[in-house]
Amino acid sequence: MLDYSNRLAHRMFSLRSEKGWSLDQLAQKSGLSRASLSRLENAEVSPTAETLGKLCAAYGLPVSRLLMMVEDSFTTHIPLEAQPEWEDPETGFVRRSVSPPSAQLAAEVMEGHLPPDTVISYDTPPKPGQEHHLILLDGALSLTVDGTLYDLTAGDCLRYQLYGSSQFATPETRGARYILVLA
Repeated sequence: MLDYSNRLAHRMFSLRSEKGWSLDQLAQKSGLSRASLSRLENAEVSPTAETLGKLCAAYGLPVSRLLMMVEDSFTTHIPLEAQPEWEDPETGFVRRSVSPPSAQLAAEVMEGHLPPDTVISYDTPPKPGQEHHLILLDGALSLTVDGTLYDLTAGDCLRYQLYGSSQFATPETRGARYILVLA
């Protein structure tokens, strides 16, 4: 059985193959280099959050949907130890799929842990117009959505539909832990 990283690499290769795209075509659509894409598909490197965002934007699907495609099956009860986590090797950002996407359900829930003094930017949304509900559980987070900056503190909720770029940033002294509901 393949480990999660290898299954993710295989799924990225499958998505490109299903579209009938060459590495050069995907590089053009995603803004990533052909060499980087090849290393990702061969599981030689792990993708960063920004890389996954660019790939998913090229494919027109949310990152969580890609990660769900890597999972083996849908289940009703998902114990904490069964919720897949992915860590960005570059920033230390950790994303846990609390309630992964499913064809039978309209929403999905993820938890994010962003270390202090970290910035993650996404040029385009993977699914334009997707509804987001971000609840900051702990820490501080500056979130820029379509050019508008929101400074969030613990307990705040930001609701929006994402059509353009977004940026998540934490101050030098504090990280952020949040729940994100995508519908």
